[in-house]
Amino acid sequence: MKRYFSFVKIEHTLFSLPLIYSGVLLASRGTIPPASILILVLTAATGARTVAFALNRIIDRNIDKRNPRTAMRDLPSGRMTLWEASWVMIAGLTLYFGSAYLISPFCLIMSPLPLLIFVIYPTMKRYTPLAHFGVGLGLAMGPLGGWFAMSPSFTSLIAPALLSLFTLFWVAGFDIIYATLDEEFDRRESLYSFPSRFGKERALRYSAYLHGVAFLLLIVLFFYSIFSLLALPLLLLTGYLLYLEQKKAEDVELAFFKINAVAGFTVFAMVIVGVWT
Repeated sequence: MKRYFSFVKIEHTLFSLPLIYSGVLLASRGTIPPASILILVLTAATGARTVAFALNRIIDRNIDKRNPRTAMRDLPSGRMTLWEASWVMIAGLTLYFGSAYLISPFCLIMSPLPLLIFVIYPTMKRYTPLAHFGVGLGLAMGPLGGWFAMSPSFTSLIAPALLSLFTLFWVAGFDIIYATLDEEFDRRESLYSFPSRFGKERALRYSAYLHGVAFLLLIVLFFYSIFSLLALPLLLLTGYLLYLEQKKAEDVELAFFKINAVAGFTVFAMVIVGVWT
């Protein structure tokens, strides 16, 4: 079980779950969501992330084998077979579709859309440096999914759309930081990423621009749907964390894995305070 959790990086759920549940709370309009919805959103998110990571590892297994940084991952190292990885993906699909079915017919109908993104974005780095936005778009589906779990319709989508756009630019920005680890390898393998195409310095500058846009979108969301003096310090803290992530970009472990996780939960706390005060 530990090996399977390592394969799909279950700990990376810390990046997505706060934003997904933020979408749930925005749709709840200050009421407490049913426990059944909260549980089903968790299982749906876990299933979707399992599919996304399994697909990514399966599609990239040959590239990962040539990269010294990733050669010891489960598939390229031989600790896991392609057959086992496929079964992990199938288990994730079952959990995801089953959860969507139990949430509502609307969610079941919409459920294939994120899967299309999960299939496409791992291939994008072979053709375009916009691959970072593919990763961002995959996670940006989360807040919309949380909203649809509580409000299964296309009405009043401005608030979740703003949250999803924030997620898109936030994730694309920190994915560029993460990609600096593979700058030389990507250039040697003719893979597209901002660091390999524009150089590390310019790539980090573009990452900062994307995080600036993300924060502006969060400000718009704050004044549109959350406005609360009690939530204002959390908005400002999120902005500071995005700034700090850029300042500490050279330390990818700190910027990517630690500051990002705190930023996600800070946004979640801002939404909680905003909708319940």
